[in-house]
Amino acid sequence: MGTAVVAEAPAADPRLAALAHALAPKGLIARGGFHPTAEDGLDAATVVMIGNAGPALWRVFEGVAARDTDPHPMDRWTRAVMEDVAALFGARALYPFGGPPYHPFQRWAMRAEAVHPSPLGLLIHPDYGLWHAYRAALLFRERLALPPRDRRPSPCESCVARPCLSTCPVGAFDAETGYDVPACTAHIRSPAGTDCLDRGCRARHACPVGSTFTYDDAQSAFHMGAFERAR
Repeated sequence: MGTAVVAEAPAADPRLAALAHALAPKGLIARGGFHPTAEDGLDAATVVMIGNAGPALWRVFEGVAARDTDPHPMDRWTRAVMEDVAALFGARALYPFGGPPYHPFQRWAMRAEAVHPSPLGLLIHPDYGLWHAYRAALLFRERLALPPRDRRPSPCESCVARPCLSTCPVGAFDAETGYDVPACTAHIRSPAGTDCLDRGCRARHACPVGSTFTYDDAQSAFHMGAFERAR
């Protein structure tokens, strides 16, 4: 009997490596991609998700945050960075802010890499845990060859203890009823919630996945402050 021949996946488009190189000095990373269908309604043949993981982005951005005291400084910084990157690669940038229209970034992310909904509502990554975010998406007219999609399962499936659901001091997270935003907001606005506001969500910190990517206290405080002001 002859030996079965297994077809190899095509090599990823070299522009993806160049894109990663361009993003790295800004603390950003290319986080997988997908080929949209007609149902997506996008004038593009390839979508590449752009985001961050861990404290790398903050180490670049914290100086900007100190100077730019107007609302939404990270959104403005992201747009400025990504418009330059998009122009460099002949792509178009979309963002999870500034709509309408508001684009379904979480659904796109789950098509691009191994992220899954967690009990907290945030997407969890097998390596980064809950310490990551999506900042933009680049749309290419060309159909770029993408690396094989990471299909690892959600780490929540094998987590028996689920400390994320029992750590919140006001029980704002429930597996059945979801996230109680008013309870969370009231807590972080009270003296008892100072620790959460200054160091980040205790439920998020309780997750054992991705502990080496935990945000710095200053980064957590920046995001918690933005959350509190948005409420």
